[in-house]
Amino acid sequence: MNIDTHFTVGEVDPASLHQSVVVVIDVVRATTTMTEALANGARGIYPTASTEEAVKLATSLGREDTLLCGERKGAKVEGFDLGNSPREFTGPTVSGKRLVMSTTNGTRAIVTGGEGERLVACAFTNLGAVAESLKDASSVAILCSGREDRFSLEDSLCAGLLIARLQGEYDVTPVLNDASRAALALADSLQPDRAFLSDTAAGRALIEIGLGDDLDICAHVDRHSIVPEMRDQAITLSKS
Repeated sequence: MNIDTHFTVGEVDPASLHQSVVVVIDVVRATTTMTEALANGARGIYPTASTEEAVKLATSLGREDTLLCGERKGAKVEGFDLGNSPREFTGPTVSGKRLVMSTTNGTRAIVTGGEGERLVACAFTNLGAVAESLKDASSVAILCSGREDRFSLEDSLCAGLLIARLQGEYDVTPVLNDASRAALALADSLQPDRAFLSDTAAGRALIEIGLGDDLDICAHVDRHSIVPEMRDQAITLSKS
């Protein structure tokens, strides 16, 4: 198995992803929120790069069973039904609904990663399930969403923990690029809990706008045993 980690979206050549399973990570908060939504019964999540695209797509899908979701600078987009807080995506709110989502970093990463052979979404909350789904892959590209094209400590730690799970639980001996080796080193020295997230740039930004309680869910390792996977423009529960 080859594992190439990319710490930001901007450094990725989408054409290089064609032969790889792409793992998109945005711990705070897009992939955490997507995992929460699907675990609570959402039919599918349609990621878009812009809010304008999101509005058009939601209208074409039919607003009676489609929710517009997204944020810019952490706050819910004006006029949208939901923001990007995993606490909003409860069963009564999202069960049976299609979600059209646009976020500052995560959905952009997913659009880029769509060039891969397969795309799955990973966070601390579904780390073990994603690791199990990758155990037989020959090539994996981990795409950290980062924060506005800058390095994100929490996404990189999640990448390292994912690699560590593959090595420790499935006896995988992967060939790692330098970024994967650096991420693995982070996994040896950092603990994914609320205290850790609260001291990251993304965590501090959430706390400043009154959404610090989101970090409790974001830090909950193996909260769910599901794998969100892209199929036909929508992220749904993996059947594999």
